[in-house]
Amino acid sequence: MSEIRITRRQFHKYAGAAVTLLSSNPAFGDEPRKDDPRYYSAAESLPYVDGSFTIVALPDTQHYLEKWPHHFYKQTEWIVANRERRNIRFVVHLGDTTNQNSREEWKVARKAMRTLDDVVPYSVTTGNHDCGLGGRVTDRQTPLNVFFPVAAAQKQPTFGAIFEKGHIENNYHTFQAGRQKFLILSLEWGPRDPVVDWANRVVEEHPEHAVFLVTHAYLYNDDKRYDWPKYGEKQRYNPHHYGTANLPGGTNDGQELWQKLVSRHPNIFMTINGHVVGDGLGLLTSEGNSGNHVHQMLVNYQHKPEAGEGYLRLLEFLPDGKTLQVKSYSASTDLFKIDSQNQYSLTLQPQLKL
Repeated sequence: MSEIRITRRQFHKYAGAAVTLLSSNPAFGDEPRKDDPRYYSAAESLPYVDGSFTIVALPDTQHYLEKWPHHFYKQTEWIVANRERRNIRFVVHLGDTTNQNSREEWKVARKAMRTLDDVVPYSVTTGNHDCGLGGRVTDRQTPLNVFFPVAAAQKQPTFGAIFEKGHIENNYHTFQAGRQKFLILSLEWGPRDPVVDWANRVVEEHPEHAVFLVTHAYLYNDDKRYDWPKYGEKQRYNPHHYGTANLPGGTNDGQELWQKLVSRHPNIFMTINGHVVGDGLGLLTSEGNSGNHVHQMLVNYQHKPEAGEGYLRLLEFLPDGKTLQVKSYSASTDLFKIDSQNQYSLTLQPQLKL
């Protein structure tokens, strides 16, 4: 396999992006003013295309639960209100639903996500702050399964299966758009080896499905996968940095997931994760063993004003089957982020059958 490494910086350079990422993008320095037309727009400068369908990603919501829960409520309310207009087929939460893994925080999270029940299917999984006493990820204990029980997930028409009885952390859902079948595979914080083995079986058993992998820690903000042997602590907060790495089953970071899972299957076309701060953004396109292109995306706004101001990542799959429009929209401010790291188009290869 020869890997192609197309990073977001290369992508926007070749696309003729007007913003020079390292020198002038405020994501690496000060937050831009909301009235700066280079970075924000009230109008949709990359219009929604009729006949498209949308997957919505909820980046780390952890700090909303401490001070700004209204942003979380606004996000799910907006999804429901726009379900038909944008043909929203699925919502993925990227982990770190909570910050301190407390029952009080989980209650707020349940209230926010309940808005989607029986309206838009969704998946949840764990981030590091969703595990262990106080969210310190010394173990994998989490109230997630109390507030988002498997029995409730099974009522969703998209529900597929789980890895472990009574635990929703590792799950998959399926749906169909046009002639194309999709599989959303959500894996726990720093997935254990047995979980990765299960994930391989799931993908192998669904060869006709286009697979979209969701996990909390995979791509870093340097546009490279987390790689503990190669980068160690230079890439901060690698899953191997935490106590869960020493528990039975171990842990897997981005590079290990690429080698053991993602690169092996021709039908895995995309990954998405949160977790990473810095500028909280990343993009890498790599070639799998079968010559397929896998787009790997990082999106996290928790370090921005008010822990993210209700920003969502919108993934719009155009009816041509080959174009994916990526947008960032705040349900609280009603503004789009339009800089070249937050709004762009990707080409899907192989092409989907939409």
